[in-house]
Amino acid sequence: MPVRTPDPDPREPDDDGSGRDPLGGAAGNPGWLSDVELAEARRRLPMLYVEAVPVRTDGVGAVTEVGILLRSTPVGEISRTIVSGRVRYGESVRDALFRHLENDLGPMAFPMLPPQPSPFTVAEYFPIPGVSAFHDDRQHAVSLAFVVPVTGTCEPRQDALEVTWMPPEEACSDALAAEMEGGRGTLVRLALASVGALR
Repeated sequence: MPVRTPDPDPREPDDDGSGRDPLGGAAGNPGWLSDVELAEARRRLPMLYVEAVPVRTDGVGAVTEVGILLRSTPVGEISRTIVSGRVRYGESVRDALFRHLENDLGPMAFPMLPPQPSPFTVAEYFPIPGVSAFHDDRQHAVSLAFVVPVTGTCEPRQDALEVTWMPPEEACSDALAAEMEGGRGTLVRLALASVGALR
């Protein structure tokens, strides 16, 4: 199943409420690419993404639940996924991670991000199936993947329809992996293995 991490609608306001200029990126935001610029960049360069596997932990830090998003694409397809999105020019990885967590999980999710977050893996998505465990038919993307504990209330926004909290064993099941886009089931397994949540 091809990955469909959404790009914002250029007619919608940017994260800060300002409008986007369809030919020049976001108004006042030179770090945002227009649709034409994005298509050209994707054709020529690997794109940098951040991905987050949201988790709930117990009092000693052990993962008790994993948050999996139900997402709708612009063409009406429904799939399971994790928090994901591009890093903007001039934006730190931490800021990009926080922005995408807030966009997908809502402002009251309260992610616990350290000052210098370290990814548990680097995933490479290729437009040609079979090159790696990860596939994105639009582009070559390099993704820094993180496990992020969240402590607040998650109210999905934008194209995320809901977040389903499930035990680690269910999040790593073959059935769920089959519903996830672009090989992200493998990424969830790697995430949980990195924090010792797989038995």
